[in-house]
Amino acid sequence: MRIVFAGTPTAAVPTLQTLASGPHDVAMVVTRPDAPLGRKRVLTPSPVAQAADELSLEVLKTARLDETATGRILDAEPELGVVVAYGGLVREPLLSAPAHGWINLHFSLLPRWRGAAPVQRALIAGDERTGAAVFRLVPELDAGDVYDTLERPIGADETAGDLLDSLATAGAALVEHVVDGIADGTAVPVPQAGEPTLAPKLALDDARLDLTLDARAVYARLRGVTPEPGAFFTVDGTRVKVLAAARSAAEPLPPGALRLRAGHAHVGTGTAPLELVKVQPAGKRAMAAPDWLRGLAEGTSADLGDTRTEAAS
Repeated sequence: MRIVFAGTPTAAVPTLQTLASGPHDVAMVVTRPDAPLGRKRVLTPSPVAQAADELSLEVLKTARLDETATGRILDAEPELGVVVAYGGLVREPLLSAPAHGWINLHFSLLPRWRGAAPVQRALIAGDERTGAAVFRLVPELDAGDVYDTLERPIGADETAGDLLDSLATAGAALVEHVVDGIADGTAVPVPQAGEPTLAPKLALDDARLDLTLDARAVYARLRGVTPEPGAFFTVDGTRVKVLAAARSAAEPLPPGALRLRAGHAHVGTGTAPLELVKVQPAGKRAMAAPDWLRGLAEGTSADLGDTRTEAAS
């Protein structure tokens, strides 16, 4: 079966590699254009573009699936479209053009967490289980019938990055199974059941830690926004990114209080403190949290109000 694959980030690469190594023909790979990365803003191909190049596959780089892009894709004569985090909408007439339509690998148990940030929102909400679903694309957001799912528990200390890496690998096998079923006629999608919840893209302020909340909620948000957009609190209005943290059984501290105890850096929450392991103050390099805390005046606390922040590097 001839496939067009659309995807952009690292999480889409395992599915592309799996499909390219199987019996089906990946006729074209669609991905977002090269983007400026790093301090020098060097134009860099997407992870999917790099993987496609290594696999000697034809690549179409486009920010949206407009008339020109649609024409290029239709010239490839796909029988099925496969999407994993492409970053753009598939609309008519492209949506209905392949004989078997388009399928999408989504990193949640639909209809829970429809939208751009399902893994992050699941962690922030304190979900104990999650998974992935392969569903048929329809005009409504993430609402199509589901071909197959996988489910797994969420680890107590897993971050969004950890969980997404795991689901991306497991999801690749799920897509392969569905594609094989579509090809031989055994795949049967079923309507989604249950009340939908939405997972909109995270903004920077979603990564702000409210240290007045209980430790469980603060840690859940921290894990959900790691590595992007990156958890932070502010000290005197200046942002401090929390790159790594851990639960702590130490004695409680007032919310926002920063203390160095027995060589460990702690920050107070509404209940138990959290241990700060690695931080990055605005404009400075990443460093061990105890080293950063030693450089602060005794008694310094994180801001608890809604203060404006300086950008971190």
